[in-house]
Amino acid sequence: MRVLHAVTLHSPSHAFGGPVRVALNLVKGLRARGHEAGLVALGEGFGEPWPTSVEGVPAKLFPARRLLPLGFSGIASPALLASAGRLVREADVVHVHLARDLVTLPVALAALRAGRPLVLQTHGMVDPSGRLLAKVLDAVAVRRVLRGADRVLYLTPHERAGLDAVVGAPLPAAVRLVNGTPAVKDGRPAVAGPPRILYSARLQARKRPVDFVDAAPAVLEAHPDAEFVVAGPDEGERASVLARIAELGLTDRFTVPGPLSGDGVQDELRRAHVYVLPSVDEPFPMSVLEALAVGVPSVVTHSNGLARDIATAGAGRAVEPGPAGVAAAVLELLDPTANTAASAAARTLAAQSFSMDAVLDTLLPVYEAALRR
Repeated sequence: MRVLHAVTLHSPSHAFGGPVRVALNLVKGLRARGHEAGLVALGEGFGEPWPTSVEGVPAKLFPARRLLPLGFSGIASPALLASAGRLVREADVVHVHLARDLVTLPVALAALRAGRPLVLQTHGMVDPSGRLLAKVLDAVAVRRVLRGADRVLYLTPHERAGLDAVVGAPLPAAVRLVNGTPAVKDGRPAVAGPPRILYSARLQARKRPVDFVDAAPAVLEAHPDAEFVVAGPDEGERASVLARIAELGLTDRFTVPGPLSGDGVQDELRRAHVYVLPSVDEPFPMSVLEALAVGVPSVVTHSNGLARDIATAGAGRAVEPGPAGVAAAVLELLDPTANTAASAAARTLAAQSFSMDAVLDTLLPVYEAALRR
């Protein structure tokens, strides 16, 4: 089966975050099962020669052009628009990681025009919105592609309800598909040395990296030698993070390395005692799944899509938003006995509930049903 995955943007800094990681994981898994899968996206931040693959995955990356000051919604590529029809016709199934942008929407529309089986996966990015641009895009294209897709994949019941609200009626072809993470052969080694607490995600207001910083003083009262890492591409919060670290006089306790490569993230996870993502309304974060797969106990807020799984499995803690809850949970998980138990539970949870094999076992019948339609 020839499957084309379309996602908005790939860059060395991994600025677009989880949807790209999901797409890459799915393409790798499909190829491992003998399917001919590849990626199309805009590219930004690469030198010459322009890459033709991403992590071993065949990829067609078109140079990004920033047409409007609207973040990812304002980037486009005339070359991609001109090539979209050919690219979708060459695929048996087109799988679009849909956002309200000028990249994935045109690819989805091209698939509809060409009559190609179309699967959409929205990652929580298409929800009811009062913003003018969202209303315009919904009226012009978003409702059309959601109604016309052979299948629409959603992560949580909350996301499903939001998609129904955008369309104005229940989507008849909606299927739940969780995110998965590749199996990690060797988990995190036994932790040693000073406690190391990691945040590795975009530095964005909704993800609340400043809450992570503000949790540090309470942790340091009990563990004066603790170390903190705030890693990830800047989406407006890096200056606030650095300023707050300086205000607290904790410059010697924090490392802020910026965006990390995939291998760099894995290296940090293997050194971490605890992983923290203090964001609110996070649908299904890949960074937490990656931490669980390595065996790093994780702290999330109750509105995180993985909160119930983590709490039930004992793979970490789910807390109320804010630094106080984060600090209390980190302190619990720094207890050696609790940390060891949570680490084992994290590995088990990732392997049993969020493995790529389980995800692909759900996804492939979705493709087959789309082909039959």
